[in-house]
Amino acid sequence: MSIKHNFDVLIIGSGSSGLMSALQLSKDLSIAILAKYNTLESCSYYAQGGISAVLDANDDFECHIQDTLKTGEGLSNEESTRFMVKKSPDAIKSLEKNGVNFTSDSNKYHLTTEGGHSKRRVAHVADKTGQSIQTNLYKSVLKRKNITIFENYISIDLLIRNSSCFGAYVLNKKNDQVENFIAHKTILATGGASKAYLYTSNPDTSTGDGIAMAYNAGCNIVNMEFTQFHPTCLYHPHAKSFLISETLRGEGAKLVLPNGKPFMHKYSDKKELASRDIVARAIDAEMKINGLECVYLDISFKDKEWIKKLFPTIYKKCLSFGIDICKQTIPVVPASHYTCGGVQVNLNGKTNINNLYAIGEVAYSGVHGANRMASNSLLECIVFAKSCANDINKSNLAKEHLEFDCWDASKFHQSKEKVVVLHLWYEVRRIMWNFVGIVRNNKRLHYAKQRISQIQNEVNKYYWLYLVSNDLIELRNLVNVSQIIIKSAISRHESRGLHYNEDYPEKLDKAFDTIIKK
Repeated sequence: MSIKHNFDVLIIGSGSSGLMSALQLSKDLSIAILAKYNTLESCSYYAQGGISAVLDANDDFECHIQDTLKTGEGLSNEESTRFMVKKSPDAIKSLEKNGVNFTSDSNKYHLTTEGGHSKRRVAHVADKTGQSIQTNLYKSVLKRKNITIFENYISIDLLIRNSSCFGAYVLNKKNDQVENFIAHKTILATGGASKAYLYTSNPDTSTGDGIAMAYNAGCNIVNMEFTQFHPTCLYHPHAKSFLISETLRGEGAKLVLPNGKPFMHKYSDKKELASRDIVARAIDAEMKINGLECVYLDISFKDKEWIKKLFPTIYKKCLSFGIDICKQTIPVVPASHYTCGGVQVNLNGKTNINNLYAIGEVAYSGVHGANRMASNSLLECIVFAKSCANDINKSNLAKEHLEFDCWDASKFHQSKEKVVVLHLWYEVRRIMWNFVGIVRNNKRLHYAKQRISQIQNEVNKYYWLYLVSNDLIELRNLVNVSQIIIKSAISRHESRGLHYNEDYPEKLDKAFDTIIKK
């Protein structure tokens, strides 16, 4: 017998946006948080750099706004950007109230700078900001009696009736049973889709689940061609794409070739502090020109104790692989890092489906445009989580009992060919890396579209034959999101921000959004 759960609010995702929205919701509401693995396993947890905010007398809102708009290459929504930036000091205060202790210097915030910022405005907790935010928000959530966390649950599809959302069908991975989570309001906080690519800095949660479910439900999906590739991930066979924070470059680290020669001066006057799209393409170009498997990041010329104090996590991680960053250069490669597009929402996180919200990386609020400025992502998570929760708090939730049919698994049977899922999973990610990566062209994009369409048909047939599993759900979502990325990329006949097409190398005079609908 299928289990049914009833809550006022269902939050799908347990990253910083999901946890913060739960904490901001009224204590009179019953709230469920679904965590795909354990509650702390999310992109938020692994964010090293920090959170951008106007906290210094030498900075101001307008400067932060203009830096963001410039980095967004004409596609950042100015209203959304102003909304986010002006609420940045309040976001920091909210985190501090929940126990986050930002690194200070002489009783002031120790603020760093990263690509795209013209001022020091990145507040951080050493080089493990996301970990601190995530663990402290989690501790606060555990104190709230009206919040229930369900770990090892993955959502399959949203419950939609008359263009309104009332929860989701969810797989309990502990017993492989599908359960109904029925709710008056649903918040998607599932993160992005970086696992669509072979190499990524993200954990295994980033399979585009929320974007795929929202698309299937009828939501508008915007600007998915803009996948941000982080320029510097540790290149080591056992590192599993460990991220080397942009803060190193903000503090003076240099990108160099194996012979020690720097190269960023050839690509931008800002050199290592150019925006991520420029730095990633520069590294990609140098690797191809010189036949390299990686380039190197050098901060060894700095004081050893200063390095160990400011970057303790990176220092220890690299040392575990035999790399002493105080003496040696760090081998790095670009890897998919952030999904700038997503589910179209307003300032309160509302989608075009009634009762359905989206916040954080899964959403397209408009602040990132064609290229996300570093450390604006955690800020977006906190600001829009709060506005989303406040909007729900102000609404009069219907109290009638909702009923939906249980998931019928009687006509399906267990697959004995799991190798098929694993093979297609790898093929999708390899296709996306080779043909829809940092540098694209029409021929590659159309080949990818054709092959992904074939895989999509294979996956759909498989999906309707066998019992659902975590791997099958993720594969289905990745295939659907990959197809959206490709369609978006094909429709953009220019090069702008993170999307670079060799057949359309120039930027159009007028910026436009690409909107994909089911």
